[in-house]
Amino acid sequence: MGDTRRRGSDQRVVVAALFVATMFITIMDSTIVNVALPSIARDLGVASDSVDEIVISYLVSLAVVIPASGWLADRFGTRRVFLTALAVFTAASALCALADSLSQLVAFRILQGAGGGLLTPVGMAMLFHVYPPADRARAARILVVPTIIAPAVGPVLGGVLTDQASWHWVFLVNLPIGATAFIVGALFLVDRQGTPTGRFDAVGFVLSAVGFALVLYALSAGPTKGWSSATTLAAAGVGIAATAATAWWELRRTGPLLELRLFSNRLYRSVSLTISTMFMAFMGVLFLIPLLMQTARGASATVSGLVVFPEAIGVLVATQIAGSIYPTVGPRRLMTGGLIVVATAALTMGLVEVDVSLWVLRALLFVFGLGAGFVMMPAQAAAFATITPAQNAQASALFNVLRQLAAAIGVALASTALSLAGGDSASGPGGSADPGAFQWGFYVAAVLAVVGLAVAVRVHDADAVVTMRRPGAPPRGANPDSDNGPVSEGS
Repeated sequence: MGDTRRRGSDQRVVVAALFVATMFITIMDSTIVNVALPSIARDLGVASDSVDEIVISYLVSLAVVIPASGWLADRFGTRRVFLTALAVFTAASALCALADSLSQLVAFRILQGAGGGLLTPVGMAMLFHVYPPADRARAARILVVPTIIAPAVGPVLGGVLTDQASWHWVFLVNLPIGATAFIVGALFLVDRQGTPTGRFDAVGFVLSAVGFALVLYALSAGPTKGWSSATTLAAAGVGIAATAATAWWELRRTGPLLELRLFSNRLYRSVSLTISTMFMAFMGVLFLIPLLMQTARGASATVSGLVVFPEAIGVLVATQIAGSIYPTVGPRRLMTGGLIVVATAALTMGLVEVDVSLWVLRALLFVFGLGAGFVMMPAQAAAFATITPAQNAQASALFNVLRQLAAAIGVALASTALSLAGGDSASGPGGSADPGAFQWGFYVAAVLAVVGLAVAVRVHDADAVVTMRRPGAPPRGANPDSDNGPVSEGS
């Protein structure tokens, strides 16, 4: 009966709903906890500068398990891995709410990150399986929703829950979403078995785990502990060395854990690097605005989150417009135009006075979101256009590793610029920042957008032609002699 029910369900609806729900809570958990940290420190009786371990441990755990997601999905099937990861994430959320010491909370956050790190890439692989290349523009609209809404909702929801209830609710809020998603998945999700896999690449997993964990730790700790501190330098040095060793090892294996050879695919490489660079700028601004509001303008966490929210509205508007014109315009023009808007909005935020009207700031964030949406939607649609179904799980794992590292790098660069311009108190817990220092963080975001623009102009629309198709119509722009050049898998 269960198998019949799963086969009879519309897998596009099931997978899309599960992906949005689970990606939403995993991404939101990266930001919702931030505003509750002072309350957690007081309740657990620890110093305010020690609770950053709660955030760092989650981000590190996410990055460590993502490389294994492709192999696990191919070996055990997407349904089994997805539901197991969801159960781990949901149970760990409950444990986090019950923790009565910092060490317990950090341990449970590591477990939570392990579940969340598998959910996103496996969910993305399932989504691209049920949405063939011709429908990727429609799937991209789904992908953008949790990616954009969750970081903006996190600070607002976290502030309200902490102010009106307690910090425990920033974890308990995951339970109804996680439990509902698990039931829906268990009843209706069809399993997808990948291609036969070889033995698990244990060496690659250890090297990538050490490399990504230490690099992320250094990026998270550097702005607060100091880039010249022995801890930060040691973590960065070992992390970079282990990451380089990962690349060396994986490129020489027949069945690697991370299929780095996918970067020889011209479209996948250029689009992945474009969206990763844009995501650095995006996360940097999302980090700066709440900090500016609370430390320079004295606003509450709830008000700070509400100021950020127009950015999410801008993204949603842009994705609808971009989705409708994508088959005609193609990814290159949309992404380059969006990055110009992102760079201009970030630069303007750096040029205006810190005490500018909140409506001006909201308008700038709305425009910033518009630009980001015009990058993310076509990037999500085009990135996997020339990836075979058998490569979906591996491509998704690599894509999400880049996104996770990009988020950490963006925040680290913005925080470092803020600290250098305004002193160590700029980003410290409960500290106050020099208002003029924030402009440098916005300038960094603008520069990152320009770097992304330099990559985006190298995208070839002809490579993504299979995704540029309206329902019932032949693909547009299929002429290999177009000014975009021929379709190519290589460089």
